[in-house]
Amino acid sequence: MGIRLLIAEDEDMIRNGMEKYIRLHTDRFDKIYLAKNGQEALDIIFQHRPELMLLDVHMPVKSGIDVMKEASAAKILPITIILSGYEEFKYAQQALNCGARGYMLKPSRSSEILQKLNELSDELEGRDDVQEKNLTSPSVVNRAREYVEEYYAEELTLQRVAEVVGISSSYLSSLFSQHLGCGFIDYLNKIRIDHACDYLKQHYFKTYEIAYKVGYRDEKYFSRVFKKITGMSPSEYKKSH
Repeated sequence: MGIRLLIAEDEDMIRNGMEKYIRLHTDRFDKIYLAKNGQEALDIIFQHRPELMLLDVHMPVKSGIDVMKEASAAKILPITIILSGYEEFKYAQQALNCGARGYMLKPSRSSEILQKLNELSDELEGRDDVQEKNLTSPSVVNRAREYVEEYYAEELTLQRVAEVVGISSSYLSSLFSQHLGCGFIDYLNKIRIDHACDYLKQHYFKTYEIAYKVGYRDEKYFSRVFKKITGMSPSEYKKSH
């Protein structure tokens, strides 16, 4: 699943510029939340539980140190990188004592900040992999299959199914290949085409109606997938039955 990032910085140019730079150079963050003061940062932490936080020390309402202390007391402190123009060692020491994983001085290059965020993201994803591998793989695959077979007619994505079964999309993709011998899209297409064959045998519906019923919004694409799987076009299949 995607990582949630909080950028807490009172200077609009820095806060918005970092968000823009990060979105432009990586897609690994599912959500990026912005806070212009310490209280907003705490509200976001309590409501959305971001895994990572880029935090300025000196902010209105509550300081970055206050934010870390309150989030830590509630046991919901994100992995934190402190970003500050205060070069005095006492601020770095306070931040590190509160659990910060890094301390970067303004002005820091956006590329350096993103590199640090990526390193911490790698740690988070590695931790998730360990937790996922403790799950029973066959049971996870069966739950995913059951969900696909029930909701095949909707706009299903690997991400959506992964969220339902509680693992990352990359891990679910590897489980499909390992246990079913095919990728997620191939499996979804097979389920859809199996149902399409049942509809074609009934001779009640037109091809575009069947395409829509089994989850395709493009009749031509449906026909290509159908022929790839069955070896014949929908009309040929219909005539043969």
